[in-house]
Amino acid sequence: MKPKLLCAFVLIFLGAIAAAQAQAQQPPQQPGPDPFGQAFFPPELVMQHQEEIGLTADQKTYLKTEIRQAQLKFTETQWKLQDEMEKMVALVKQPRVDEQEALAQLEKVLTLEREIKRAQISLLVHIKNNLTPEQQSKLDDIRSRAAPK
Repeated sequence: MKPKLLCAFVLIFLGAIAAAQAQAQQPPQQPGPDPFGQAFFPPELVMQHQEEIGLTADQKTYLKTEIRQAQLKFTETQWKLQDEMEKMVALVKQPRVDEQEALAQLEKVLTLEREIKRAQISLLVHIKNNLTPEQQSKLDDIRSRAAPK
């Protein structure tokens, strides 16, 4: 059960980019579009349509570098998060849970989750800021065409 729980937590907190990707390919699950998600462009959307939007060689190089750095940070932080989650699970599985210790461990977990979210948003901002307004407009058009009516 423990590996399943840890895996579930890791997957939940790594979902920002996956959610942005899914939004580009699937209808939103809440009423109306997500204004925050619609403001950014997932890396996969940009890569899939690089020719159509006229991505330059310099932009491709920049995006590859940014994505590689983000993936490295995600991987390192995921390992740390998994370690801290294992500690958290061990604490709360005890017959009597030390509240202060559990809350201190929770802070470590939340800090790592925050780092992951921050890195995800930072990557999305870097991608967007590297695209011209015309390229962003083309990606918006592509995304709207892909959305089921």
